[in-house]
Amino acid sequence: MSARPVDGDDGAMGALLEFDHLRVEVPTPVGPRPVLRSVSLSLFAGEAVGLVGESGSGKSMTARSVLGMLPGAATIGGAVRFRGTDISTLDATGLRRLRSRDVAMVFQDPRATVNPVRTIGDFLTEVLRERGMSRSAAVAVGAGILADIGVDDVPRRLKQRPYELSGGLLQRVVIAAALAGEPALILADEPTTALDVTTQEEVVAILDEQRRQRGTALLFISHDLELATAVCDRIAVMYAGEIVEILPAKSLHEDARHPYTKALLRARPGSVPPGERLQTVPGTPQSGIEAPSGCVFADRCPVAEADCRTTVPLLVGGVACHLEVP
Repeated sequence: MSARPVDGDDGAMGALLEFDHLRVEVPTPVGPRPVLRSVSLSLFAGEAVGLVGESGSGKSMTARSVLGMLPGAATIGGAVRFRGTDISTLDATGLRRLRSRDVAMVFQDPRATVNPVRTIGDFLTEVLRERGMSRSAAVAVGAGILADIGVDDVPRRLKQRPYELSGGLLQRVVIAAALAGEPALILADEPTTALDVTTQEEVVAILDEQRRQRGTALLFISHDLELATAVCDRIAVMYAGEIVEILPAKSLHEDARHPYTKALLRARPGSVPPGERLQTVPGTPQSGIEAPSGCVFADRCPVAEADCRTTVPLLVGGVACHLEVP
């Protein structure tokens, strides 16, 4: 893979997708409060980036912003650009094209994605038929993708309805539908959350193999560091509505510098010998609404100093930390 500029330093020339200091505020009884405080991240054609962090950190909201799916009452600052175009400037036709041709999304729960009364074949071929492809041609394309991702007995599967498939098999169908549109970017929002461990690994392997074969970029959202490092080129660590660190996936364990990233690594299963107690991240997870005004992790950070509680650290050199703990 070619060299990439470091997010937070020199911009993202030639990026397929760019979050440029994205800020999203929602109304509350005490006035507007931030859900996303400042998200800056770039993703390049054919690249896989993992967006990881605890629940409530803003990962899903960040992904939804790419498709213009933010809450109607939200106030948005900064920009999200796809191929250089600010998504907020798109009209209804432009958004429809973005969602049907350029960007596909795979959600957590496949059963909430697929219409329960329609057949798998109807769901899988919908996008292709909207583009003018005949039903027989669309079915052939969809069947070919199902076969490519390891689904057996394809003719029977096309006639079945969602309730007849297991969660893992249905998620494969959702991935196949995303691939059918030949998007430049797939947003995978915790696509393995509802699956058992073995099926999780299979689904991640399918996403990785298919995006490499097709040259599709992938934004992979997860709270599981191990899954993200298995499928991604870079990891962006998110906390309380901000990205606090970005680094190559292959060097995550050795080169992490932000205290939050280090705490996550220490808290993961397998980080201590059998029988020893895991080290938990101190304190309570916070959303962007609840985070302090300085460094968002200051209230939970074991090495925070006075400046950390009053001054927002910039994302420089891939890390947003006043101390840059070695």
